[in-house]
Amino acid sequence: MSANPLSHPLDRQGIATNAVIHANLGTAPLVEHAIRNGEGTLAADGPLVVATGKHTGRSAKDKFIVRDAETENSVWWGKTNVAMTPEHFAALKADFFAALAQKDQLYVADLFGGSQPEYRVNVRVINELAWHSLFVRTLLVRPSDAELAGFLPEYTIIDLPSFRADPARHGSRSETVVAVNFTEKLILIGGTAYAGEMKKSVFGILNYLLPVKGVMPMHCSANIGDDGKTAVFFGLSGTGKTTLSADASRTLIGDDEHGWSDTAVFNFEGGCYAKMIRLSAEAEPEIFATTKRFGTVLENVVIDPVTRQLDLDDATLAENSRGSYPIDFIPNASEKNLGPVPANIIFLTADAYGVLPPIARLTPDQAMYHFLSGYTARVAGTEIGVTEPEATFSTCFGAPFMPRHPSIYGNLLKERIAKGNVRCWLVNTGWSGGKATMEGIKRMPIKATRALLNAALDGSLNNAEFREDPNFGFEVPVEVAGVETRLLDPRGAWVDPVEYDKTAQQLVRQFIDNFAQFEAHVDEGVRKAAPIAA
Repeated sequence: MSANPLSHPLDRQGIATNAVIHANLGTAPLVEHAIRNGEGTLAADGPLVVATGKHTGRSAKDKFIVRDAETENSVWWGKTNVAMTPEHFAALKADFFAALAQKDQLYVADLFGGSQPEYRVNVRVINELAWHSLFVRTLLVRPSDAELAGFLPEYTIIDLPSFRADPARHGSRSETVVAVNFTEKLILIGGTAYAGEMKKSVFGILNYLLPVKGVMPMHCSANIGDDGKTAVFFGLSGTGKTTLSADASRTLIGDDEHGWSDTAVFNFEGGCYAKMIRLSAEAEPEIFATTKRFGTVLENVVIDPVTRQLDLDDATLAENSRGSYPIDFIPNASEKNLGPVPANIIFLTADAYGVLPPIARLTPDQAMYHFLSGYTARVAGTEIGVTEPEATFSTCFGAPFMPRHPSIYGNLLKERIAKGNVRCWLVNTGWSGGKATMEGIKRMPIKATRALLNAALDGSLNNAEFREDPNFGFEVPVEVAGVETRLLDPRGAWVDPVEYDKTAQQLVRQFIDNFAQFEAHVDEGVRKAAPIAA
């Protein structure tokens, strides 16, 4: 039975269940259901607060892609894209469908992945939790009533946190599993309540489909200036994509996932997914305001059980506390979730070694080198077992979500940079004056980062005097109005320049070692863009 009819019923997909089907419910009903089901708590100012249990981030090692005739030669198999046999997937699918048959109620949402109509994909998401349905409706693009009336799902995601995978029967690594079948167009998520698995699954679908159509899929945020020019911000989690794109002086296209077609940069999503830990009204006013809105979902944020007030500084439940909210909760968001093709590309990195300058200008070859490198660094305290800065290289700034070989995305980017005469910048939002683990060393002031970005995006930075960085070869401004000069010279900011040189060369060697895997897939210009080992 169904509380709301689906244009394409579940039984047509081979799913037999006596559960009450709650189809395409809106925000208020889903919040009501979540509260009634005991899934979360309503905070004093309106957001729904939930806990995801032991999984407070993606389970990257539990993700698999079915290896079959469709994917054998199209997927970049390795540490990131791990194979599952069709036989194991068939057993997993049978057990998932059996689990669906036993549910009393299910939540079904029919949504779009992608805001540019000619490149979007129809995605159906089936959930056992109401808040998961609210999350995915918030993060993806919501069809109109007319579009729902004729909606035909192309891809289906089934997310059952209560499901426990059996490694022997299902070929999984543990009780947690994320299994992607591009042939059957079916994704099965079990054993984790972390909602981000759903949005990243859609990202993976589009990363697989769009390059074949000549569209560049990107793990980036994007916004538009008053001059009508688009900027895209590549970066891994924690580098500032969401924060820096939510700028009141610019129109937001989106904060995480986009496509770059011949005519537009378009958001894959209809919402935002921001880190909440230590969020402040002073540093990030637009995002902070969403924590006081009905319709926002806060994951693993600590809440006082009596007053229902939030404590965004408390990392007891997770360092990776998150908030999801509709994109229109951010003032000055794009109505159509798209904008012109980019004039500027920014690669964001949080360098915990204190080596990289706060901003550097890149040639197209250097841009491709840093895009394929996808560098940032983790810091002690943010992840278990990290006691010293640890370099992270995630190709294309999103390796876990890139099914195809990185060179496919890298060459697409290089072609589009050349075609559009796009300016490229590397921006370090990390630490200055020493390693992050050294006493007294602070992260780059966000005001300085914004001042440098504004100068890059309005074109005034191009008139500055530049020096060539002796380790990385890119151009670094010598002086920029409103920014302390010492920040522009990382070596000069260290108390011990010799220790800086030693640390810089250590990072250079890590770049070179990581890039060895791509050397055969790039041209001589890109190979020469490598940093310089002493």
